Amino acid sequence: MSIPGSKPKLPVAVEKPTPYTFDLGYLLAEDPNTITLDRASLEQSLAAVARDGAQSLVNQLLTTCAPRSTRDGVLLTLPAPSTRLPREKPVPQVRPPTRWERFAAKKGIAPKTREQRRNLTYDEATGEWVKKWGYKGLNKKGEDGWLVEVDAEAEAKRKEGTSVRGDGRRERKERVRRNERKMRKNMRDADESAKLKK
Repeated sequence: MSIPGSKPKLPVAVEKPTPYTFDLGYLLAEDPNTITLDRASLEQSLAAVARDGAQSLVNQLLTTCAPRSTRDGVLLTLPAPSTRLPREKPVPQVRPPTRWERFAAKKGIAPKTREQRRNLTYDEATGEWVKKWGYKGLNKKGEDGWLVEVDAEAEAKRKEGTSVRGDGRRERKERVRRNERKMRKNMRDADESAKLKK
């Protein structure tokens, strides 16, 4: 006895004149057979073709890949893909080395490791790990001290409107600006040398 309104169960085995070709790495099932669609019931025809393709792909997966049962469910390990996919964009050209990269290669300077790039350093005075730069960084040490030594000669030569308290911050900001200018110049030089090589 069937439930009213339920669909009949379709067969698990899909029979086609020419068999499907599969690339299980991409979960791809390619049907080489011609498709005949009924204009009156186009949606149902497309659904039947899609169902056959999905059923044959599931059958192929279950017969070739060993299923593994875990607490989360059944898992299948897919093989490596065999179909080469086309690229949308061309392969990017190799970027020419900057002036610093050429210098570093010539002098044997290695890039910093992940540990060296971390923004933390051990402060012997406090016995804690603190930031090297940024908010409350070690590079600002002494800028917020309550006592600042003043040199009389340097104070006489000081530009009007500046104080000794802002000197450290101004020097740090100028170093950052100088570094950015050098970086932009290196990028321009690398672009020019790449144009000359072409």
